Amino acid sequence: MNTNNKFVITINRELGSGGRTVGRKLAEKLGVEYYDKALIKALKEKYNLTAEEIERLKGQETGWWANLKRTLSGPTTDDTFFVTSIGGEPELLEPEDVFRAETQVLKALAKENSCVIAGRTACYIFREHPNHLSIFIQASMPCRMARVAREQNMSKEEARMTIEKVDKMRENYVQEFTGTSRYDTRNYQLVINMDEINEDAAVDLILAYIREMNH
Repeated sequence: MNTNNKFVITINRELGSGGRTVGRKLAEKLGVEYYDKALIKALKEKYNLTAEEIERLKGQETGWWANLKRTLSGPTTDDTFFVTSIGGEPELLEPEDVFRAETQVLKALAKENSCVIAGRTACYIFREHPNHLSIFIQASMPCRMARVAREQNMSKEEARMTIEKVDKMRENYVQEFTGTSRYDTRNYQLVINMDEINEDAAVDLILAYIREMNH
C-alpha cells in the first residue's frame, strides 16, 4: 500500500479487542477519515433507506450526501450498536439491503478520499482495490471479556455471553454475503493480537508495516 496515493485501510476486529480505537487512532495519525459502525447506524436510524433509495437521493439532493458524511464522521462508542441490538430490536432494513447499501456508500467514500474503515465486510468489499491494506485485530477471550465488562458495565459472564452472540452474528453475516470467514487469515495482510500490547503500540506496529510496504 502506497500512502502517496489514495488508499483504503480496512480493519476487521473482534468485540473487546480494542480494534475500533486502533482504527480511530490510526486514521488520526495518517490524517484521513475514519468510518465504523456509524455507517449502518446512520442508514438504519437516520435514513431508513434501501440501496435504491440511497442512489436516488444521491442523484437528486446534493446536500444529503454531505449530511451523511458528517453523520458518519461523528463520535461513536465501541460496538454500542451491535451490543444494544442483540435483544432483537426491529430491523429497519433487510440484511441484503444493508449489505448493498453499505457497499455503495463505502465505495463512494473511498473514491473521494483516503480512509480507514472498521468492521462489517469492508475487507471483502475492497479486496480488489489497487491500494488497500487489510488488517484483523483480535484478542484472547479473557482480555475481551475484561474490556467489554469494563466498558459496558456488566459482569464478566454477561460480557462472555455478549461476545459469543456478537461473534456468531458477525460471522454469519460475513459468510452469508461474502462466502468466506472473518477468521480466515488469508483475507488479511496483517493480523494483530492485542493481549500484550495497547492501542498506541498497535498503531505504531501498523505504521511500521506501512513504511516497509512503501520501501
